[in-house]
Amino acid sequence: MPRARPPAAAWLASAEDAEAQFYEAMRNGDIEQLMAVWADDEDIVCVHPGGARLVGPAAIRASFGEILGESAVPVQPEQVRRLQTSETAVHHLVERVGVMTAEGPRTAWALVTNVYLKTSTGWRMVAHHASPGQLGEAPPAIGDAPSTLH
Repeated sequence: MPRARPPAAAWLASAEDAEAQFYEAMRNGDIEQLMAVWADDEDIVCVHPGGARLVGPAAIRASFGEILGESAVPVQPEQVRRLQTSETAVHHLVERVGVMTAEGPRTAWALVTNVYLKTSTGWRMVAHHASPGQLGEAPPAIGDAPSTLH
């Protein structure tokens, strides 16, 4: 079943606009707004921290539906770095996420790569990959040397 799209893609005029809408949708707990950011393609991909690779709109919608449930996710992108060509943008960043632990509210950090593609309907997300980060008040440091060789 095709996803509903807003009548105009002006709010997705740039990869930055698409990213802003994605995180706003998470903070609002709005699955429709969130899915409107994604491209209409069966090969879109999402990996949540420590999770499996999810391919296609149905799998991605289901996973974000579980995450959002009945509530919003207090998430904020930070330390955003961008690589962009005329039709592709790669954003690597740190997500600050408010989480509830046994000790009370804490801040969790996830290391994230978001990929956007310029389409006939504006910029759309084609990949969201979030790696496990850490709990703590300070975000992970940006390293200039590899910590793991592979």
